[in-house]
Amino acid sequence: MERAAKKESVEQLNEVFKTTSVAIVAHYSGLTVAQMQKLRMQMKQAGASVKVSKNRLAKIALEGTDVAAIGSLLKGPTVIATSKDPVAAPKVAIEFAKANEKFVILGGSMGKTVLNVDSVKALASLPSLDELRGKLVGLLVAPATKLAQLSNAPAAKLARVIQAHASKGEAA
Repeated sequence: MERAAKKESVEQLNEVFKTTSVAIVAHYSGLTVAQMQKLRMQMKQAGASVKVSKNRLAKIALEGTDVAAIGSLLKGPTVIATSKDPVAAPKVAIEFAKANEKFVILGGSMGKTVLNVDSVKALASLPSLDELRGKLVGLLVAPATKLAQLSNAPAAKLARVIQAHASKGEAA
């Protein structure tokens, strides 16, 4: 790699690390190209990204960012998964690790907080930001729906009583 290309790579990585809220580090040694493409596709669908970079360049790019704590994990063939949603990258990484034993999660960082493997698993078990938004909207809409049902209930009951009387009168 030329010096200019290295500098550009470091700048791009630094920008990614500054804008991310979570970074997960894993070993990928032994994965096929098809498996790596599948991982990249799953990450992209979840709103996350995967970067494979030289560890030395990644450590330089980490300087001055919130996720700088992952620098100690960068040993050997590593891949870094990042996302703005704190749950997206861990969720995909854990699911991918279950299906591929050669993909080994080492840890990560959420902001300035260092995450070990168990913390990454706990983070992956949380609902995503979109799921939380859906639940919140459901909770906000539920009272209005119940109120509408209650206001319509007396009229519906009255209609059923009248209908019952009418059908009773016809039967007699």
